[in-house]
Amino acid sequence: MTTTTLAEDKKRLLEILKTQAFFKEKITLSSGKQSDFYIDARRVTLSPEGSYLCAKIILELIKDDRIDAIGGPTLGADPLAGAIAALSFQAKKPVLTFIVRKAPKPYGKQQQVEGPLLNPGARVAVIDDVATSGKSLVQSIDVLEQLGLKVVKAVCIVDRKEGAVEALAGKKCPLVSIFQSSDFLK
Repeated sequence: MTTTTLAEDKKRLLEILKTQAFFKEKITLSSGKQSDFYIDARRVTLSPEGSYLCAKIILELIKDDRIDAIGGPTLGADPLAGAIAALSFQAKKPVLTFIVRKAPKPYGKQQQVEGPLLNPGARVAVIDDVATSGKSLVQSIDVLEQLGLKVVKAVCIVDRKEGAVEALAGKKCPLVSIFQSSDFLK
């Protein structure tokens, strides 16, 4: 395995996102807003190289936060969580991961958070592929806080710069993005 710098990894990830996941067209986003472009990040987060680069970069961004686990809203966080779990284990610095469902499962244990059991007071980070308004991240934070978990950071692949930073600031949770929409519109 070759060793690359964070800057090199980010440059390669941006190249992949621009060529495989960026579409300059009118579209309605999940937030209900209209946009002149769309970033279908799952085309990259579900690819071998893309998931590897995303996980490697996110692990670098959270390395000093002393977190106990990382995860976020389904479906954006699902491939990221899997890649982070595998890569962190391979690096001999395992990080627990979890997924937050939109609603509790209506059967079985009726859980809304899937993954290893986390004790109240555990420090966690939330992740998502693309942040627009921040609504799905805020909803995930609300669920995690109800379980007694302390959310210390949010990380996304792309921040569209349409209110997510402000929404998360309202939850006292800083949002760190690998890229911003302006990186695609240059």
